[in-house]
Amino acid sequence: MAALALLGVAAALGPGLAAPRYRPDWASLDARPLPAWYDRAKVGVFVHWGVFSVPAWGSEWFWWHWQGQHDAAYESFVRRRFPPGTTYADFAPHFTAHDFQPRQWAQLFQRAGARYVVLTTKHHEGFTNWGSPVSWNWNSVDTGPHRDLVGELGEALRESNLRYGLYHSLMEWFNPLYLADKQSDFKTQSFVLKKTMPELYDLVLKYKPDLIWSDGDWEAPDSYWNSTSFLAWLYNDSPVKDTVVVNDRWGRGCSCRHGGFYNCADKFRPGTLPNHKWEMCSSLDRLSWGYRSNMSLPEVMDEMSMIEELVQTVSLGGNYLLNVGPTKEGVIAPIFQERLLALGRWLDTNGEAIYESQPWRVQMENTTDTVWYTSKGPVVFAIFLLWPRDNVLHLSSPIPSPGTQVTLLGFAGTLEWQIQPGTGMLITLPYMLPSPLPPQSGWVAKLEGVK
Repeated sequence: MAALALLGVAAALGPGLAAPRYRPDWASLDARPLPAWYDRAKVGVFVHWGVFSVPAWGSEWFWWHWQGQHDAAYESFVRRRFPPGTTYADFAPHFTAHDFQPRQWAQLFQRAGARYVVLTTKHHEGFTNWGSPVSWNWNSVDTGPHRDLVGELGEALRESNLRYGLYHSLMEWFNPLYLADKQSDFKTQSFVLKKTMPELYDLVLKYKPDLIWSDGDWEAPDSYWNSTSFLAWLYNDSPVKDTVVVNDRWGRGCSCRHGGFYNCADKFRPGTLPNHKWEMCSSLDRLSWGYRSNMSLPEVMDEMSMIEELVQTVSLGGNYLLNVGPTKEGVIAPIFQERLLALGRWLDTNGEAIYESQPWRVQMENTTDTVWYTSKGPVVFAIFLLWPRDNVLHLSSPIPSPGTQVTLLGFAGTLEWQIQPGTGMLITLPYMLPSPLPPQSGWVAKLEGVK
């Protein structure tokens, strides 16, 4: 709270007083206000891409399941598909990115309605998607694509006016330095000093990210990772100190407690409105974050599920980060493209209720989980996921006034409404022609002049 008070003083006195410096402890770092762009953005795209895209089977944890856990299904898969003696390193030359066109990706993500994109710079396998100076021959410049994937995508995203986030795993499953530190019960820090921290500083100085999405932290405390020292530098002296946003995965026990916005767990869904900014990360492939060549249609999230997740997340004050896993060649599967474009079309019509919105005093109708609310100043948006059969929308939470006006986003004109006996409103919706197919999911009633 002391840091917040100092910020208030600095703002009041104007630019003559330097901004406060953050100390390398959680009390100080947690008091840093979240840069405003992140909460306004609401929608992002996550991209999981790496050497795990070569076997393209099971999940992005392929190496661990195969050689960390010796899972019989993974061992059998490698025996069937690859020559005897194959190692995980043998997959890297096949991670070609031959068809990777960063500008096409950026245009797709923009059309999807994303305001930021987060790319895996390094997953737990340790392979870096840029020429890391401390990942000799296990990076995308020395082997595989022979390209700076992090740099190329960043350039394309910024041309399209999208914010750029970098996912980075603190740990690496099989790095000998990490395994030695682990053996010492994390009393030594060779891996952190020679690998993790040099890479994090390099990423920030080279690519100037808007967001750092940390992961792979859970086995060791933040004191092992030197997280607070890094974050103090990031917030005080880095080239992105005023704009950068981070998540909460900076050491065992940090998740949902420390950092910038909270991810808590993957696919986290709070039951009630949290008192801290959060993000739900979800994946179009329900079973994996990385690409799977044997993915089937029922395993892919449908349009309705996607929109439901987005609406519920934003109503509860969260951001929605939706993942795709490209192929080893750098192709985003057409089914993923179709889903992203469907999300973008929905946002083209209904984005007014999503972007830059705030949670309302009520987040969902107490009689149903199919009506959710957001607000923007005095305007309230009621987002209903199912079209009522009688074309009348029942809302018990808003309190109308004689001057209340109701419109439906994407439809011209105002809608008739009346006071519902007891409490709330009855809104007469436009007539929809009967169809054998279920209609799209999610419509927005814009309510002006309600409490």
